Amino acid sequence: MPILFLAVFCFLVSCTGGGEKIKEIETAKMQKSKYSGDTYVAALLGDASYLNPVLASDSASAMINNLVYNGLVKYDKDIKITGVLAEKWQVLDGGKTIVFHLRKNVKWHDGKPFSAEDVKFTYEKLIDPKTKTPYSSDYLLVKSFKIIDPHTIKIDYKKPFSPALESWGIGIIPKHIFEKSDFNSNPANRMPVGTGPFKFKEWKTDEKIVLVANENYFEGRPYINRVIYRIVPDQSVQFLELRNESIDEMGLTPDQFNAYDEFFKSYNKFRYPAFSYTYLGFNLQNPIFSDTEVRKAIAHAIDKSKIIDGVLLGMGKPATGPFPPTSWAYNPDVKDFEHNPELSKKLLQKAGFELNHKGFMVDKKTKKILEITIMTNQGNKIRAMCAEIIQSQLKNIGIKTNIRIIEWSTFIHQFIDKKNFDAVILGWSLSRDPDQFSIWHSEQTKQGQYNFVSYKNPEVDKLLKLGRTTFGQSERQNIYRKIHRIIHADAPYIFLYYPEALPVIHKRFIGPEVSPLGIGWNFREWRVPAEKIKYELVEKP
Repeated sequence: MPILFLAVFCFLVSCTGGGEKIKEIETAKMQKSKYSGDTYVAALLGDASYLNPVLASDSASAMINNLVYNGLVKYDKDIKITGVLAEKWQVLDGGKTIVFHLRKNVKWHDGKPFSAEDVKFTYEKLIDPKTKTPYSSDYLLVKSFKIIDPHTIKIDYKKPFSPALESWGIGIIPKHIFEKSDFNSNPANRMPVGTGPFKFKEWKTDEKIVLVANENYFEGRPYINRVIYRIVPDQSVQFLELRNESIDEMGLTPDQFNAYDEFFKSYNKFRYPAFSYTYLGFNLQNPIFSDTEVRKAIAHAIDKSKIIDGVLLGMGKPATGPFPPTSWAYNPDVKDFEHNPELSKKLLQKAGFELNHKGFMVDKKTKKILEITIMTNQGNKIRAMCAEIIQSQLKNIGIKTNIRIIEWSTFIHQFIDKKNFDAVILGWSLSRDPDQFSIWHSEQTKQGQYNFVSYKNPEVDKLLKLGRTTFGQSERQNIYRKIHRIIHADAPYIFLYYPEALPVIHKRFIGPEVSPLGIGWNFREWRVPAEKIKYELVEKP
């Protein structure tokens, strides 16, 4: 399932609070410890929304949830599905039935035992219409959910569902925590209790989120004692913290990546294709953008090479649709909109506009200037620069364009969820399975769901349903390549670029490794040699 994702990494260690502090540690003392200890400090551009995997749809929340909660399954480093809370499973009846056998040695962070009841409760909340989740479409296809015994469940689907196994990678939530209060407003959405390798410690809104190692984690205790995510809503400030070595990780911008080598003397830089894309999306409920000719006019006005070369410094590729080149669903035959401002003007004239004496397009009937506002999130330098380039290029075809930069949480909850926007620059971080039903299907337009641009195409709706009920990669590939072609032609988004991931991690950590899945897949095993440990958690008496 796709998750709305930002490059949100960065942290400062100076502001822990409560009954603890971080201090420099004596190497000799740490050498006696069973674990390497230390604190991992990262940063987020925006605060989390819900520390609940059923409700959360943003990357900041996902990063914490992925450490606090477990799914039944997950992808390994080679993008193969492996068990987590499920130790094994059988797929039966041509894909219509899955029997999961759950681990028996798992406990929630509060010491209560994990069981099949928790999985069933999670499923029930996912399909409950009162639950504010964008993920329900995957689970509404379930025909029946049966508990065979406390550690065995049988799930029957109404029809074959190709991403079924992957869908159970969603974090499982504890029934005993949520069953007696409103799910959407439960205090545990800010103080989560999971089964994962790290336990929740503290959340100070717009400041930091602190996790500590789960001493009793069933796969083995993490080597790192604590993880601190600090909200630093500006990539330039994050970079200053990096140079001061007060954070251990951040996602670099291309110009930061190309900075002087001495800036990174204590860090390792990584570069690889991100499984994501960045786009300019239109509110199709706005009468201006309901006209396909206007959207195509904007597409022909944008020179993506200016973005790729000038903003990304070549660290990305022009995008043509919802599947990145590293996906088997990507359609290499889709020809992108050529940069042709004169054609843009002709399309706008066809849509009922004409140039006035000031060089602005105006409605031929009302004489109202064609004016739009592009919104994006605060702190993301790349998106802000893209907005400025697009603003300049749209001015060349007579569209007056404003730019509005908004704090992340406000942006999502007050503008995206409520469809209170003209156009937005955002990005999707994608699931490895190409099913994008939740982004593009016309049924997924409710508040909090992912089709917030209100895209509707009956043929795409049909193909999306066919794609998720078809088995066999070659058959599915044909379906998704058609989807790629149709969505590109409809232009509900202008697909801007497929970026490269540019993380940087402090050299004292042993374990970071780029794999086909990316980086961070083995975070539980990251460790620090005793002689290089920097921080120790010290409880006050």
